[in-house]
Amino acid sequence: MSKHDKKLDQAARAAWMYYIAGETQHDIADKLGVSRQVAQRLVALAAEQGLVSVTIAHPVADCMTLARQLRERFELKECQVVPSSGVESSGLQQMIAVAGAEIMAQTLKLDTPQIVAVGSGRTLRATIEELPAFDRPQHSCVSLIGAIASDGSCTRYDVPLWMAEKTQGRYFILPAPLYADSAEDRDLWCNHRIYRTVTEKAAQADVMFVGIGQVAPGCPLNADGFISDAQVSRLESQRVAAEMLGHFIGEDGQRVASELDERLTSVRLTAHTTRRVIGFAGGRDKHRAILAALKGRWVSGLITDEESARFALASA
Repeated sequence: MSKHDKKLDQAARAAWMYYIAGETQHDIADKLGVSRQVAQRLVALAAEQGLVSVTIAHPVADCMTLARQLRERFELKECQVVPSSGVESSGLQQMIAVAGAEIMAQTLKLDTPQIVAVGSGRTLRATIEELPAFDRPQHSCVSLIGAIASDGSCTRYDVPLWMAEKTQGRYFILPAPLYADSAEDRDLWCNHRIYRTVTEKAAQADVMFVGIGQVAPGCPLNADGFISDAQVSRLESQRVAAEMLGHFIGEDGQRVASELDERLTSVRLTAHTTRRVIGFAGGRDKHRAILAALKGRWVSGLITDEESARFALASA
């Protein structure tokens, strides 16, 4: 890499931190190991060189290399890695959201009718918030996970609705809670005509966008009351590392059976997927979860950060 390219690379990294993660120039200086004046010049250079539009137009070379290595190592069809060195978790999620929105937009801007299946998760929701509005009423948005709480209200897991509003397309909700009250109750939900209609549509999806969750005390499923502290402990004792649509995945990438399976109503996922399934996740607390999803080939595409990418490559 030439001296000019290295400077552009550093300017792009500074632009990601300044424009997307919301870091101050003082923060950028500390994290890049340069003076505040140099940090200021790097941000200005990024603007002067046309690297900054709505998104950062110049990818960071290290991130491009990591994305290529992840594709090769884990047989991914698509992968994007954002800078994360020294970035706080909130800024990191915003970076992944901006990068992920670009990937989503590639499908949503198509004129040909698309069936887009959508899971849940805070990162996925943040990504959809970054999407511009598309006038694509011909597209259909299908939920992969039940968003009904035990009291009948809709929960924050109703992420696909946000995407449907962005496209003005039809929205197909999965009419069930994430976990039914019992196995018998699950059978009632899953045998309903509307449930079968929606899951059949999900099976025809052109693309699936899913979050990759971790399993630990205070994780979203635990914090939101879907699984108890005792259930988290049991899952941890089974070396569960990841959760996708309520399916639990072990550190080796294999599906782990649990007492919750007989009550789970979400759409079934399969390891070694042949479908276009794109996962969105990043941050240190997701390292083990991302690695597990990659090992089991549960996703064919991934939007993540460079530290998560390095962890996956080193641990694989």
